[in-house]
Amino acid sequence: MKIALATFLLVSLLSGCAGYHVGPATPAYLRQVHSIAVPTFRNGTLIPRMESLITSTVIKQFQQDGTFRIANENTADATLKGEIVSVGRSPARSVRGNVLATTEFNLALRVHYTLIGRDGKPLAGPADVYGTTSFFVGEDVSTDERQALPIAAEELAVRLVNQLSEGW
Repeated sequence: MKIALATFLLVSLLSGCAGYHVGPATPAYLRQVHSIAVPTFRNGTLIPRMESLITSTVIKQFQQDGTFRIANENTADATLKGEIVSVGRSPARSVRGNVLATTEFNLALRVHYTLIGRDGKPLAGPADVYGTTSFFVGEDVSTDERQALPIAAEELAVRLVNQLSEGW
């Protein structure tokens, strides 16, 4: 009787863990993807060197997330193709008493991407992802914007990697 009860309790406890596994839980449509190649994104804007900033930030975020390994295009299970579509700033706060002078801007980046499998068929996307931040204006608006770009790029990279690794 005691052996039957112990066996029943053991089976009951272990059956509660059925179906669970340790490690990254990728979306069902990306279960066969373990490594991703990230070639330099295309720059569709007039801002120079944006492609290297966005691409390196996305690669760093993939490495930090750990769901997918970064590989070259010859050995990767999928390739992430992206294009920087827009970089824009809009006034967020104006000087008190002078609505034409701005003290704070909102900065928005937009990237269009597609994850392509080894067979050339899209696995995820095409989709757009955004990164935003705000910055205050000092002496030089261009310098202040240039310093805010990495922050918006990091938010964009987090959103892109979350969309691929978690499916949302």
